Amino acid sequence: MTAWRQQGELWTLEPTVRPRGLIEFIGGSYLAATPQLSYRRLLEALAARGWRIHAWSYVPGFDHQAQANAAWRLFRQQREQQVGPGDATLLRLGHSLGCKLHLLAPDGGRRCDGLVALSFNNFSAERSIPFLAELGQQFRFRSEFSPSPEDTLLQIGSSYRQPHNLLVRFRRDTIDQSSRLLAVLQSRAGDASRLTELPGDHLAPASAGLRQNLLGSWADDPSRQRAVELIADTIDGCLPTNSA
Repeated sequence: MTAWRQQGELWTLEPTVRPRGLIEFIGGSYLAATPQLSYRRLLEALAARGWRIHAWSYVPGFDHQAQANAAWRLFRQQREQQVGPGDATLLRLGHSLGCKLHLLAPDGGRRCDGLVALSFNNFSAERSIPFLAELGQQFRFRSEFSPSPEDTLLQIGSSYRQPHNLLVRFRRDTIDQSSRLLAVLQSRAGDASRLTELPGDHLAPASAGLRQNLLGSWADDPSRQRAVELIADTIDGCLPTNSA
């Protein structure tokens, strides 16, 4: 496996085998700032299967539409600067908030071959950040995400055009909202979206990369690695054009 490389706000990883396509990844809150560590196991497992990886490093804010636009522009610029073999297939991958940001992309999902949404989460800011409403009133700052949860679903239903979407829900995930997203996607004409369920909780896609870096391989959990490999296999086989 080649080493991670930082290109501004993007972290890139090249496979050592013949590339089969490109994955553009956006992580979730509190994990997204260091995707090369927070999601290291999953992204490296995908690279081992031949996927080139572009992962966005960001700090979540309140204006999700602006962040979705920024991510889309960064990914597009990186593709233009670093065209490689196998890039004919483009898969967007998100975890938690990252799913929402991909779904709000200004191209409406038209310029990719599909989206994999792990643990889609679309809660309000007040539920996501305790005491936010009270602080917002006290200090007069925005206390809701833009677009709001309801507006997000309305926008997806009217503007998102990608028919191939795989939603992944984990069995012990108490904050997953994939079922509601699936209903919106399937209400569109020609939709081919589907939902699958895997073992684990909301943090199942996150890796032990940081722990292993600090403590060594003895701190690794084999069952966690097997779970990550299952997630990688699910992502790897999600597109109709993929071959084994």
